[in-house]
Amino acid sequence: MSQILDNPVWHALTGPNAEFAIGSGLARHFPRDMAPFSAIAAATPAAYADLAVGLPAGAEARLFRPFDEPLPEDWVPIDAFPMLQMVAGETSPGQSGNLAPVGLTTGDVGAMMELAAIAKPGPFGALTPRFGTYLGIREGSRLIAMAGERMRVPGFVELSAICTHPDARGRGLAAHLTALLMKAARDRGEVPFLHVRPENEAAVLLYQRLGFAVRRTIWILWRKPAVQPA
Repeated sequence: MSQILDNPVWHALTGPNAEFAIGSGLARHFPRDMAPFSAIAAATPAAYADLAVGLPAGAEARLFRPFDEPLPEDWVPIDAFPMLQMVAGETSPGQSGNLAPVGLTTGDVGAMMELAAIAKPGPFGALTPRFGTYLGIREGSRLIAMAGERMRVPGFVELSAICTHPDARGRGLAAHLTALLMKAARDRGEVPFLHVRPENEAAVLLYQRLGFAVRRTIWILWRKPAVQPA
């Protein structure tokens, strides 16, 4: 079953996250202000043709693929880089008792986007919180840490936007929020997974301490049609 994680965006958009899907045939897209990701069923000319039809004008497709695959002749490369895909083990870590997380709501989107712009955990848009639960820690009126749920594929939930304000790092805030989300996922019968850049050694070590293990390398491929369909 874990093989669906080899193509997570496709299985999210044709599965648990289908309500958000844009496109048809062999390609799908998330709304850009939710997540800037697209997907194909397989790396075929027919799938890339469907991908081009649903792509916003002038935008690149950002694909999660198992390999750095060759491009069709009518597409051009923009970027390609590896990410580690990590999956949680069977037990959830303990949580610190002296922290007071809060559930974040639509009223917190401004603060969430401000924190994401400073801490840079990855793509985060105004509609990203629609994916699921987001938890945060405030210090006074300021949001200083957050973590939440992003893509869902059958049996799995991706944890994302895990970040702490630079002024508040070293206090275990992100680890605490992640542990809470991991436990909630396990209680629902879902397995948590996430993606992290391999050069982000501090984050990789944190996730390993929380019980995540590297499953495989996933390639993030940014590519766009040489000519946008009319």
